[in-house]
Amino acid sequence: MSGKHSTETTAHVRIIRMSWQFGSLEGEVRTNHYQWRFSWHFREGKLSVEPSLGRALIFEPLGRFLERYDYHLEAGGDYEFTVRAKL
Repeated sequence: MSGKHSTETTAHVRIIRMSWQFGSLEGEVRTNHYQWRFSWHFREGKLSVEPSLGRALIFEPLGRFLERYDYHLEAGGDYEFTVRAKL
């Protein structure tokens, strides 16, 4: 047995700015141990996440969340999703 096990962490998302005109969304996402700022240009499907520390843990799950709920997100809104990772 490899000793690896699945864990789940709740990610908290706050939408700071949204522009349908420019096709962009900006916000913050945090977990128990990390906090990032992100920018998503949904017309182009481009996501950027800063800082780089821990970015690999959140990049794909955040991208899936944004794509799934894009039309339901509003500036000033607070949202949550679950991150599943192998540790």
